[in-house]
Amino acid sequence: MKPLRLTEQFKTLLQTAIGLAGSVGAHTVLLLAEGPADWARVAKLVGGTGLLVAGDSRHYLEGAKEAGLATVLLDMPESPVHEQLTQALLEAVADDLLAPGATVVALYSGIEAGLIDSMSVINLGEHLDRLTGQDLRQLETRVPLDTLKIVVDLAVEIGRDGREGHAVGTMFVVGDARKVLSCSRPAGFDPVKGYSRKERNLDDPRVREGIKEIAQMDGAIVVSAENIVEATCRYIDSPATNLTLSKGLGARHWAAAAISRATKAVAVTVSQSTGTVRIFQNGEVMLRIEPIHRRPMVWKEFEYEPPSSEG
Repeated sequence: MKPLRLTEQFKTLLQTAIGLAGSVGAHTVLLLAEGPADWARVAKLVGGTGLLVAGDSRHYLEGAKEAGLATVLLDMPESPVHEQLTQALLEAVADDLLAPGATVVALYSGIEAGLIDSMSVINLGEHLDRLTGQDLRQLETRVPLDTLKIVVDLAVEIGRDGREGHAVGTMFVVGDARKVLSCSRPAGFDPVKGYSRKERNLDDPRVREGIKEIAQMDGAIVVSAENIVEATCRYIDSPATNLTLSKGLGARHWAAAAISRATKAVAVTVSQSTGTVRIFQNGEVMLRIEPIHRRPMVWKEFEYEPPSSEG
């Protein structure tokens, strides 16, 4: 990958991001790097403004820490930009580089590969309000963060887009798969039965698309800690006694709470009526994500008209 060129456009975009961060009360500017850079020069450009640099390679980030910049190492070079941004923010919260309710201005390559050309304002408070870095690390002890992220991203896509124009409600149960299977029973035909582990691995975009189709069927989707879909269309048999959930949550959410209490798994639900995604652990809702449609603010040349001198 080519080094990040500190062109005049990049400098202007970076300064604009810093100004925007100040105007919207953002806590930091996140730069999604696609190559190495002269991070000492970048640090001088941002001055005292907090800059968080995320990249897919240690090579990309060499010198960034020494220049006083916070860094997040990703390992998802083939993933879409929005998934990389999500992972960077989750990792930053887990490492206490960002507070769960922080506002972030993100800079990234949204149109042309290798060129920083897009900017978005992200309010983590809309997604991670109740989730602290400690909570996220606790979730990671139950399920690897990479696996949880893939499942949550998939759930958010289902909640936001549905399937073929129809709203879809579903449930994933992630981790402790053997015990989850013992606490559930087949609802009928299992579409993934007989397929190899490779053909059931959620790292594969084709597998994720297939799971979106299966999500329309009754029952839970059981995912191992290694990203493998172990079974689908499972009815949860764990009792929901002595559980307390918000009024209005249906049977799917009660089942998710029950299985997350009975096992070491984390349950992820998608509400059919609202598309809201909830993460359950130990019988409680740990995180709620609303299906907000977002479009990045694309970089364009600014048209500036000076204020009139007339009184």
